[in-house]
Amino acid sequence: MKISTQIALSYFLIVGLASYFFLSVFVHDIKPGVTQSVEETLVDTSNILAELAAPDLSSGHIGDGPFSQAVKAYTQRSVDAPIWGLHKTTLDYRVYVTDARGIVVYDSANRDLGQDFSRWNDVYLALRGKYGARSTATDPKDRDSAVMHVAAPILDHDRIIGVLTVAKPDSTIAPFINRAEATVRTQGIVLLLSAAAIGVFFAWRLTRSIERLRRYARDVSGGSRQPLPPTMNREIAELGQALEGMRDKLDGKLYVEQYIHALTHELKSPVAAIRGAAEFLSDDVPAADRERFAASIRDQAERIRIIAERLLELARVEQLHFVESPQPIELPSLIQDVLSELGAGIELQKLRIRVLGEAGATHGDPFLVRQAIRNLLENAIDFSPEGREILVFFAETHEFIEIQVVDEGVGIPDYAIDRVFDRFYSLARPHSGRKSTGLGLPFVKEVAKLHGGTVSLASRESGGTVALFRLRQT
Repeated sequence: MKISTQIALSYFLIVGLASYFFLSVFVHDIKPGVTQSVEETLVDTSNILAELAAPDLSSGHIGDGPFSQAVKAYTQRSVDAPIWGLHKTTLDYRVYVTDARGIVVYDSANRDLGQDFSRWNDVYLALRGKYGARSTATDPKDRDSAVMHVAAPILDHDRIIGVLTVAKPDSTIAPFINRAEATVRTQGIVLLLSAAAIGVFFAWRLTRSIERLRRYARDVSGGSRQPLPPTMNREIAELGQALEGMRDKLDGKLYVEQYIHALTHELKSPVAAIRGAAEFLSDDVPAADRERFAASIRDQAERIRIIAERLLELARVEQLHFVESPQPIELPSLIQDVLSELGAGIELQKLRIRVLGEAGATHGDPFLVRQAIRNLLENAIDFSPEGREILVFFAETHEFIEIQVVDEGVGIPDYAIDRVFDRFYSLARPHSGRKSTGLGLPFVKEVAKLHGGTVSLASRESGGTVALFRLRQT
């Protein structure tokens, strides 16, 4: 499982469990909280009504006195009260009064007159001067049929002469409880989804940085040149910088070792030739031989100079990880400029050059791309028979701009096809029999890689060589 998936799932699991327990506790506390609030209101109501009912109960007119008339008027009132979006249209209090024995002497619902309520908690406790309350279901099979009863003692001076109970069905507060639960659940789901989205976003940002660093490490280990990817995470950025520094040190050490070995090997031949010619010149030799040996020394010294210059060019390109300041490159005009510079060699061999196709502009290092194309054209000129043709093709694909340089020479021998891009490997030129430094094609390969492209050489069936140089589209 990807680390991004693990982080996202872990975060979602933690947030989900926390939200579940929070919402579960909160939702389960809504109904008790509302019920307790209603009960607290009933306490006040029962006590004030008990004071109002005391004179009538004491005088024996609880059923036909002012109190009963006021309660009857209350039950006949109409009401339409919007309460937080819900409309209350009924008055739901039921009031009953018992005497000192617990016998019901007044019932606003005219339902239980004469009944003995002395064993009900509300009456039983209130008659003893304690807080009396109960919740009783009118239908034992229906939990929503519960009715809350809160009682208060009726006093005649300090003597308890009866109990007044106010009853209110739980069903009247159910809409408020349901709406509160629905609101909490909705907001909880929104909170959960928001938290999950935020978690996924931060997990994505973190794992994107890790993925960039992973791709960077993979590309670098595969030999690709890539800049250190940007990241918003400081710790990951520091890790990337440490990896880049370690890579640079390792690459630098290996690079120096390889170059010293290659340069030492390549300079053995010209140094040996110079040393041999110098030994001959130290003796008394004829003038003609002296001139020949002196010319050999000059040629070998020039070869060493060219090798050193080409090696420095190649080293500079190999140390670049990416093009720091890309500039527009107009390839057709660049090709024409290079052909103008090579005009003398083209005319000397009476070669014909044709440029075909079209290519749009790309971005990169114009100087390096120019030098790479010049190397490919110089090779085509060196290996082309006199009077033949060299073709330069432009083409575009979805990802690359392609440049093909096709000559009509002898092609590449099978034994050399896998080595032509090795440093210091070179084939003898047909006209002179001499070899180049063997650094031109490695230079072209590094320039192509630096620009996200490739270069390849292949022999044609009809004779000659095809060099394919590709630069990534920008």
